[in-house]
Amino acid sequence: LVSFSTGALLGDAFIHLLPEAVEESGGMTLTISISVLAGIVLSFIIEKFIHWHHCHHTHSPECLHEHHTDQIQSFAKMNLIGDSVHNFIDGLIIGGSYLVSFPVGLATTLAVILHEIPQEIGDFGILLHGGYTKKRALFLNFVTALAAVAGAIVALLTSQYIPNLTQFLIPFAAGGFIYIAGSDLMPELHKETDFKKSFVQLIAFVLGIAVMMGMLLIE
Repeated sequence: LVSFSTGALLGDAFIHLLPEAVEESGGMTLTISISVLAGIVLSFIIEKFIHWHHCHHTHSPECLHEHHTDQIQSFAKMNLIGDSVHNFIDGLIIGGSYLVSFPVGLATTLAVILHEIPQEIGDFGILLHGGYTKKRALFLNFVTALAAVAGAIVALLTSQYIPNLTQFLIPFAAGGFIYIAGSDLMPELHKETDFKKSFVQLIAFVLGIAVMMGMLLIE
């Protein structure tokens, strides 16, 4: 699933989003390049901020203290904040994609869903480890997911007042997808060293790209 998600994210970025941005702008422009970089930089900042508060260094006195208390740990709360911001941006991206065309919006929605499934499973585990009950963790995960709906609504509403919004949002989305696939997902794939499993990963990776290619037929 992670391999398939990686291929889908990269496929959407390079097959749907960037070509649409170039076509809409009448060619490759500096605005597109800056927007892609902005997507990468913002993704880096959000992830760095989350990592600072996830207490990975469990050997530190502060983290040892946190792990021996019954209270909700700070890294779990920060995960909720970070996930909400991430989902809001996903919503902006999805909303902006549908402003371009239905097929582009559909491809982007699929790519986001494929990425979010393994991520949300991981987030659920983080909340449980942080002290939340299963019911509470599921509820809070659902609440943070609603931020994506808010992001999509904001993108659709602001497009009426901000001219050429999609010329920024679409390459921005591509930058975010490229960062997620290259920085988060691919390193996870490289942890697998077994040849047969690695080959299956490759097949799933190419299949993710192929699905994005196939969605061009919808257009």
